[in-house]
Amino acid sequence: LLVGGLAAWWLSRQLAALRRYADAVARGERAQLPDAAGEFADLGCALESMRRQLEGKQYVEQYVHALTHELKSPLAAIRGAAELLEGPLPEADRTRFVASIGAQSRRMAGLVDRMLALAALEHREALDAPVPVDLAALAGDALEDAASRAAARGVTLRLHAAPGLPPLVGDAFLLRQLLANLIDNAIDFSPPGATVDVRAEAGPDGLVLAVDDAGPGIPAFALARVFERFYSLPRPDGGTRGSGLGLNFAAEIAKLHGGRVALANRDGGGTRARAVFPAR
Repeated sequence: LLVGGLAAWWLSRQLAALRRYADAVARGERAQLPDAAGEFADLGCALESMRRQLEGKQYVEQYVHALTHELKSPLAAIRGAAELLEGPLPEADRTRFVASIGAQSRRMAGLVDRMLALAALEHREALDAPVPVDLAALAGDALEDAASRAAARGVTLRLHAAPGLPPLVGDAFLLRQLLANLIDNAIDFSPPGATVDVRAEAGPDGLVLAVDDAGPGIPAFALARVFERFYSLPRPDGGTRGSGLGLNFAAEIAKLHGGRVALANRDGGGTRARAVFPAR
């Protein structure tokens, strides 16, 4: 009876681990294949192989549709400018159309680069070599990187770092990319003379990186869609829309670290972006 009970417990434990893995995959979560032995290990490998093949087919289909849709606009602009350049034009118009071709080609290159980075990130199931990251130092470095862009738009950057913050275990490069995307977004939507506040602090849910801007806020119809791939809002100054990948990229980085990103309108005006990570 004792041997039979132990065998039944072991079998139940192996099956339960595989079931939890299958349930997590069905919910779209990043899940690691559980350790198993014997036939259960073979079954787990078969499930993992099936998941990768199914995800790969769906993933490629989605990305091909998305990329072709987003490339239509810059390609149409380049084609139109090239057709106009074939005929006689005043020098000022010729210069303007040549500059437009250059700008649109850079836009396409940036879009492809961001898509490749996002594709690589979405296929990662876990961090390779997480290390303790000082959030205050990371926020300071991200502000330094964004200083010239903020100055060009007449926006002031300000850092508020709580003393004695525990380190966040993660990938320093990816976390810096996350914060850089949130800061860039805040700069784009802030009017000249405004201040963008970046905060590193500890909250009830864990460690927090927050970015406050003084822009017009997010319209109610867009609140549920701001993290969708390729969804972007027009800039207040009438500038070109963004690629719509920055916030999606930030959300994927947070998810890889076990956290989340949220955007909300502030009571006094503007928007607050918060990236929350569980404290460890």
